[in-house]
Amino acid sequence: MIVLGIETSCDETSVAVVKDGKKVLSNVVASSLKMHSKHGGVIPEIASRMQLESMAPVFTQAIKKAKIKPKQIDLVCVTCGPGLAGSLLVGISFAKALALSLDKPLLGVNHIKAHVYANILCHNKIKLPAVALVVSGGHTTLFYIKDFLKFEVLGQTRDDACGEAFDKVAKIMGLGYPGGPLIEKLAKDGNKHKIKFACSGTSDEMDFSFSGIKTAVLYYLKGKKIAAGLKKDLAASFQESAINTLMRKSLIACKHKKASSLLIGGGVVANSYLRQRIASGAKKAGINCFFPDINLCMDNAAMVAGLGGYLYKKGLRSDLYLNMEF
Repeated sequence: MIVLGIETSCDETSVAVVKDGKKVLSNVVASSLKMHSKHGGVIPEIASRMQLESMAPVFTQAIKKAKIKPKQIDLVCVTCGPGLAGSLLVGISFAKALALSLDKPLLGVNHIKAHVYANILCHNKIKLPAVALVVSGGHTTLFYIKDFLKFEVLGQTRDDACGEAFDKVAKIMGLGYPGGPLIEKLAKDGNKHKIKFACSGTSDEMDFSFSGIKTAVLYYLKGKKIAAGLKKDLAASFQESAINTLMRKSLIACKHKKASSLLIGGGVVANSYLRQRIASGAKKAGINCFFPDINLCMDNAAMVAGLGGYLYKKGLRSDLYLNMEF
């Protein structure tokens, strides 16, 4: 079965071709990130405008790299949410037109759940049920998954998402956007124990809160000159606290559900220290921990095509009335 996936939930325009739910034949991603950097965040109007311009060329490139013809596509899958309204509309409209012109079935996919499925594209020994953690710029959520039809939310952020907190702290420090890679780079040469930060507590032990630690960084820097050494220590100390919170609550969720597998997904998972820290903690707890390949951490269409193919085989269908879901 050859599935074409389309992902336009934020600033990326991605089209991928996946065969039999596992084999990625192509995964083309065009990003408008540079256009947003000078504004310190994603501008929805710029993102959707760039996606309108990129959609057809990215599709053509994905088909060419996969070495298939459009008529060989068996299913068209597209992200229908969550995401930016204008961006989602671009992808959904293109997917509808493509499915109609080829007389092929159409299926809308939740791209947050697709971030979890990205692990299936990279690993052969994953056994469900499992606990999953999705960490991105807009979402920090713990799930319990019996299969990819059944996602139970165990905990989620009550304010800022983890990736959002990285971006805001980077802005406070005058580093630029996106903040995650910049903080990670600085943190490598910093003392993670130099400054004591802590994420805010929550009434539910599996929920998250990153707003407080962001404010703590702001007040810590008030009236101080940010020297190079301080920047490194600050980045390392903030990163340590944020990632420690992700690891601790993920392991609590695994213990609560008696799960032996932990699946991690989302853009923040490209952070090498996060991968090292959570993998180490999971190993000590006797839990098998899985991460997608780096190129499948950010928003991409391969994960959408993979999950879409799975759901289609389970009987899920969409039609030309498919709309955005938030």
